[in-house]
Amino acid sequence: MDELNDIAQKALEALERRHQSREKALGLSRRLIRHSANTIRAIHRGEFEKARGMLDEGRAVVEQFSTELADERGIYEAGYVQDALKEFAEASITYALITGQAVPGAQELSIDYPAYLNGLGEAMGELRRAILDLMRSGDLSKAEELLRTMDEVYGVLVSVDYPKAITRGLRRTTDMVRGVLERTRGDLTMAVRQQRLEHTLREFEDKVLDRYAQE
Repeated sequence: MDELNDIAQKALEALERRHQSREKALGLSRRLIRHSANTIRAIHRGEFEKARGMLDEGRAVVEQFSTELADERGIYEAGYVQDALKEFAEASITYALITGQAVPGAQELSIDYPAYLNGLGEAMGELRRAILDLMRSGDLSKAEELLRTMDEVYGVLVSVDYPKAITRGLRRTTDMVRGVLERTRGDLTMAVRQQRLEHTLREFEDKVLDRYAQE
């Protein structure tokens, strides 16, 4: 039947277009995840100019998603695409927080809120790593500043109370942030106490040495 042949042909053409869009989306997702991971590595190495350049490259990939998948919302909503966008949000937010810049919003990054909020939560794991590095270098003031930021982010995330299907599992991310926050708070508290103790001991030692010098 000519009608069935025509229907079948149109179906095959539509499915082929969707298949090509999916393959393109998979490639873009891999690129964006790779850019995001390399950005975070550069941030922790203090290579901020390099990190900024990779974020710009990542932003170009995000724009490609919007262009290439404009007519394929189902593919855009697929897990592998949203995971890649989440990774980009994490890298962008981590860069802003560690370099002391304004945190970019979801609209600025062209990312839907579920992926953005999950990326915001996962950035707290990177903030913990930065805090531990600051503790090792003795910059506890900056470490305390980042800890306050972690606390504020947790306050934001815990206020989002919607079903998993809406937030893409944000509650699990929020639980992770709570654990990271408490461990980091404990580590930093111990470091601050140790620093104060060392300062007190040095003062005591100086007083003893001064007394002996005067005798």
